Amino acid sequence: MNHNTPLSPRPFRHLPDVQQRVLTAAQLRARGVTGADIGAQCRPGGSWQQLLPGVFLLRPGPATSEERLHAVLMYAACPPVTEPGVPVRPDAGAPHPPRPPHPPRPSRPPHPPQRYADAMITGLAALALHGFPSAPPLLSLDRIDVLVPRLRRLRSTGCARIVRAGGVPEPERINGLPVAPVPRALADAAAHLTDAGAVRRLLTEAVRGGHCDPAAVVRELAQARLLSRPHVVDAVGCLLAEGRAVAEDRLYRMVAEHGLPDPVWNVDLRLPGGARLGGLDAYWPDHAVALELDTRAPRQDDDATWSEYARKRERLERLGITVVHVTPKKLRDAPEQQAAAVRTALMAAGDHDPAGDHDRAGDHDPAAYVVVLPR
Repeated sequence: MNHNTPLSPRPFRHLPDVQQRVLTAAQLRARGVTGADIGAQCRPGGSWQQLLPGVFLLRPGPATSEERLHAVLMYAACPPVTEPGVPVRPDAGAPHPPRPPHPPRPSRPPHPPQRYADAMITGLAALALHGFPSAPPLLSLDRIDVLVPRLRRLRSTGCARIVRAGGVPEPERINGLPVAPVPRALADAAAHLTDAGAVRRLLTEAVRGGHCDPAAVVRELAQARLLSRPHVVDAVGCLLAEGRAVAEDRLYRMVAEHGLPDPVWNVDLRLPGGARLGGLDAYWPDHAVALELDTRAPRQDDDATWSEYARKRERLERLGITVVHVTPKKLRDAPEQQAAAVRTALMAAGDHDPAGDHDRAGDHDPAAYVVVLPR
């Protein structure tokens, strides 16, 4: 038997090509291949090779990136095989010649397609699959990170590096592979990187490429307890700056593309006596409508930061100024809804009669008693 010979009268034709080449010991047994047959085929110079414990490539030669990715997922999804006759290393196995495989039993159902259980590619390999320019090529990676639930009994071996988590996220599908979302993949990559420049490039590319918003990345880094590392903290500073620049650009485009009146941009509001009310990203003085981008990162002092933001908003609303709160994620995912919220606030202000409102500070338009300064 060689690697071109069908394993049985009913081969895995329902599987993709790569999953017909990369199979587990359990899949091979389901097709009538014994442990001794596997061992014989994986001897030096044989037609097969063992990529990871219990996972085999049914051809000679170096494995491709796709084959390595599938092998890592199969290893993480299936328990290691320890039965006699199945090699633990590619150069181990039975010394006798291969025997022809036995046909499957008639009552045995076809083996279902491999679904990889709840394992998924993460780290640098995941970022390469997501299309990050600065992620190294898949073939250059000595190890491929694979994310599994914390209680899974597995060890890192060969090209598979096991990453455990108490709760695994919902994977994204890329070329049929389960891949961790970008924020989680970034955190797992940063956990093994010591090059500050590499971490900084990956984090800023996540925002620049529109993969996710900065808050999601910082949240994952915090959960992974990486924010105590100086080079990660420096990279987060660049990430937040990049995120704000991207969000501001989207805000400018939202105003222009949805026909909103031009505001004054990036201003400080003060009372005539000099007391500062706070900074705003956009302000429509004729309507007393303010817009603020919330680019806060989830950190330990988040409650204090949020309290300060809430106090500023309360002060402005007591003066009769409507505050529209927008996040970078909302601007990215639903700019038309954010434009509608701003338009509604502007229309409501236009329909309002300041002279008849005794709850506001006096009988004047707020634009008359709020000082607007550039910041």
